[in-house]
Amino acid sequence: MIAFPALRTLLIAAMASGLSFGATRAADDFDLSPQQPGRLHAARNEAAIAAIPKEFKFVTPGKFTIAVSPGGPPLATYATDAKTVVGADPDYAYAIADSLGLTLEIVPVAWIDWPLGLASGKYDAVISNVGVTEQRKEKFDFSTYRQGLHGFFVKSDSPITSIKQPKDAAGLRIIVGAGTNQERILVKWSDEDVAAGLKPIELQYYDDEAASLLALRSGRADVIVQPHAQLVFIAARDKNIKRVGTLSAGWPDRSDVAITTRKGSGLADALTVATNGLIKDGSYAKILDHWHLSEEALPASETNPPGLPKY
Repeated sequence: MIAFPALRTLLIAAMASGLSFGATRAADDFDLSPQQPGRLHAARNEAAIAAIPKEFKFVTPGKFTIAVSPGGPPLATYATDAKTVVGADPDYAYAIADSLGLTLEIVPVAWIDWPLGLASGKYDAVISNVGVTEQRKEKFDFSTYRQGLHGFFVKSDSPITSIKQPKDAAGLRIIVGAGTNQERILVKWSDEDVAAGLKPIELQYYDDEAASLLALRSGRADVIVQPHAQLVFIAARDKNIKRVGTLSAGWPDRSDVAITTRKGSGLADALTVATNGLIKDGSYAKILDHWHLSEEALPASETNPPGLPKY
């Protein structure tokens, strides 16, 4: 699962940093206002519209109804009015709706609830950082729209400048979430380092994000690894950590996140066509750049590509 901590965790982290929620909202590089004046509007894509199966029925005629979990910025969060959902995933969803000649309807949901809601027909699709896995492909169809990345971040004044491969992390004290995919990968990295005669990676675990950030800032840890998008926002907000690398959720292969639709509904191919249209005309790149997520861009969208295997 590729998911993000609840907004409560971000608030705790903000308080631990000596910041108020107002400061969190006002990270200079991110507009979390409900008006979203910078939101991009896409052109109709007749090829994508033609690819929608004739028998497909949208939940509400004329609307593209999508579920999103407002887990935290920059992907999806509640705006400063505490009710409007904004972020990279909503902006992308608006562009897809424009491409299909439809009006977007966003349904905020808890992360745990999206599979049942989608299967029962409450919405047409889920656009909420859902990673493609072989297990999920048994029940859902996917149209990829972004890479699933974790980020390596360090203190702004850290001497560490780049982490790209296992040897770069040898001997480092790295904060990671217990039971996460990034933990699984870093255990493998550490094993590779030891086999090569290098120092093992020391993995550290903390109860919440606030404690993790405090450990990093105080020098008790060298690196923090979390979902990339989440750390991009924290870096912009706190101004005291920096990115030194990214890690694919499917390491050593690429792992993607995707629009999720009901299995066999036939909508996935149309959404893939729509995404590739946005990539081709540059709209896609502008959306990711607006939310500082250009590193997560895909060269092309695919329908039901290989996903993370069952472990």
